[in-house]
Amino acid sequence: MSSAIKAHGMDGSLVEPDWPPLTLDELRPLLAQFPNLGEPTQILSASPRPFSAAGVVAMQTSRVFIKRHHRSVRDREGLLEEHRFLSHLLTQAASVPRVFATVTGETAIESGNWTYEVHEIPPGIDLYEDAISWTPFRSAGHAHSAGAALARLHLAAQDFNAPPRQPRPLVASFTIFAAADPSAAMQRYLAARPSLSASESVHASAEQALEFLVPFHAELAPHLPALKPLWTHNDFHASNLFWSNAGPDADRDAHATAIIDFGLADRTNAVHDIAHAIERNIVGWLALVNDPTNPDTVPIHFDHLAAFFDGYESIRALSSEESAALAPMTALCHAEFALSEADYFLGVLHSEEKAAMAYDGWLVGHARWFHSRAGRKLLDALRRRAGCKDSLRVARPEKKAAQP
Repeated sequence: MSSAIKAHGMDGSLVEPDWPPLTLDELRPLLAQFPNLGEPTQILSASPRPFSAAGVVAMQTSRVFIKRHHRSVRDREGLLEEHRFLSHLLTQAASVPRVFATVTGETAIESGNWTYEVHEIPPGIDLYEDAISWTPFRSAGHAHSAGAALARLHLAAQDFNAPPRQPRPLVASFTIFAAADPSAAMQRYLAARPSLSASESVHASAEQALEFLVPFHAELAPHLPALKPLWTHNDFHASNLFWSNAGPDADRDAHATAIIDFGLADRTNAVHDIAHAIERNIVGWLALVNDPTNPDTVPIHFDHLAAFFDGYESIRALSSEESAALAPMTALCHAEFALSEADYFLGVLHSEEKAAMAYDGWLVGHARWFHSRAGRKLLDALRRRAGCKDSLRVARPEKKAAQP
């Protein structure tokens, strides 16, 4: 099985994985610490996600999902930040997977250079198992259901008051453009990560990206005080959802049943999370990766965008300030994760080639794209939506006053 395992490459292709696949020999002593789960009998599938080794494992009476991280990416405390969030969400009846604990109560198990976690398989079907980020929903109906699922998650998360995560690779935080001075905040971000701080190329790309992004920060800044801190998913793509059914009718009637993979979660705000959902599902960034000289050919799925918002606001209405913040936040939200990926590629994989894709192709390339005709078209659509919502809010009291 291992010879056939492939991971998602940075251009959307399938490549050899960076991490060795899971094996039954390594899992037996790990799962012996979970006696209620029984013995592992078969590794049923291997995740194509590139940042860890993971897969679905058959036990004697059930299936579990096991993920193995290098400790430089997620040590025990790094995983516990995520697990505490998941635990809170479960107390609020959110549809997220439970993390199993050992007989001693541990959910993050360190062994040598690795850290493991064992999750239940949530209800539903992994309909987008092979889909990668930056690819669209299969239908507007899926987009609507996903929007509603994200809104429910935000309601469930609103009383979770843990502090922001510690600086780690592969976290989608929101600090640089949450600050009054994003240039100074950028320098603090880089200084806290030695592999980034030591790279002249990273510093040059960060300065270039700031030139593109500062106008969007100026647009966002008046609305920042109204954006309440919230622990958020930050990687809300269709492939991180489970769905009710597969088959020929799934595109029409499948709905989201569970949300998985909270590895990028952090304390940000609801608008930041929605912006990431737009960035992950609505914009076809892989077209820009493969043809960076033609930014206007990047597809934007406006029908899915409208459906996603309709689904979200059927559960949780956005405030006027949140609506006004969405356009600039969509342009800004990917910056810190692009830097976090560069930190991973430089500090963990020691790959300058892959890091350059993150700090130049994604940090700078995405920032530049929002000044293209296609990028402006997306942001203008978000601004128009915010304007329409403001008009409705003004009109409603007048209508009520006119009623007998």
